[in-house]
Amino acid sequence: MPKSRTCGAIFDAPSLRAQLADIEKQVADPAVWADQTRSQKLMRQRKRLEDSLAMDSDLARRVDDIAAYFDLAREGETVTDELKKEIDGLREIAEKLETKTLLSGDNDMLNAIVTIHPGAGGTESQDWAEMLLRMYLRWAERQGFSTEVNEYQPAEEAGIKSATFTVNGDYAYGLLTSEIGVHRLVRISPFDQQSRRHTSFASVFVSPEIDDSIQIDIKVEDIRIDTYRSGGKGGQHVNTTDSAVRITHIPTNLVVACQNERSQHKNKDRAMKMLRSKLYEYELEKKRAATRKVEDSKLDIDFGSQIRSYVLHPYRLIKDHRTKVEVGDVDRVLDGDLTPFIRGYLKARRDQE
Repeated sequence: MPKSRTCGAIFDAPSLRAQLADIEKQVADPAVWADQTRSQKLMRQRKRLEDSLAMDSDLARRVDDIAAYFDLAREGETVTDELKKEIDGLREIAEKLETKTLLSGDNDMLNAIVTIHPGAGGTESQDWAEMLLRMYLRWAERQGFSTEVNEYQPAEEAGIKSATFTVNGDYAYGLLTSEIGVHRLVRISPFDQQSRRHTSFASVFVSPEIDDSIQIDIKVEDIRIDTYRSGGKGGQHVNTTDSAVRITHIPTNLVVACQNERSQHKNKDRAMKMLRSKLYEYELEKKRAATRKVEDSKLDIDFGSQIRSYVLHPYRLIKDHRTKVEVGDVDRVLDGDLTPFIRGYLKARRDQE
């Protein structure tokens, strides 16, 4: 079946295939694999090109199938269900393409490092922080991304004191920038014997996982390194020695920790990489803050701002206060379906530019 001309306006398939062939030649050179940074970059580029070509092929097939179903319908055939299925699939691809067009920042395509902290409120907020951790891990799974829990500090009664994890996948950082800020939960407390309603807060911070080509100078005298015994998720197999590492950057008070490796040396290397990423995002945010007027911004994503409310009682609704996007299916969102909020944020950000 001939390829639809409609897709040619979105993808330049011959150009993509030529780029892919060039990358395949580079990958075939053994010398490339001696440079880990270069080889990883080439592999990411190859995957993006392969994904784009696969989407181009899928678009062409769906457009042609829809045209064929319309032909059958004109001939009197009943194809309503099949046609609806194809149109829904085409709409899903179109939404994914639109989302990619909204991700044009220099770092949007990078992996993301996510840190979650409970707010004031003790066990309530600690439990809420763990609920958010599960939500983001489920979101990553839905996207086909892999995750790695770098640091997990369980609380005494329930929930977590803090958690940091890396999301590996194209545009993970760009997508998760929508989650930076404070998340508010309203529910009947499972920890209150009188079943009273409680409000809990937890903060989410996201930074891009930068590669070694970006220079971030960290002075030895500006950091404090502490070691401790690992525990909790990701640390069960290493909790017999002080292998976990916590690094504090004294001038900014930024703190990172890693506990998921058996080796203290490996945990330190990983923690330093996380610190570089956090410092990079910290400096970017300072520049953004200097160039925008906070009072006029409808997309204030500074740390400490309440960006979204999750109400489980007396009604069930999740509302984003920046974009006014609302979803009534609370369970679906808490199980990782964040697409309405992420797309709403990215569209609103584009409109503000």
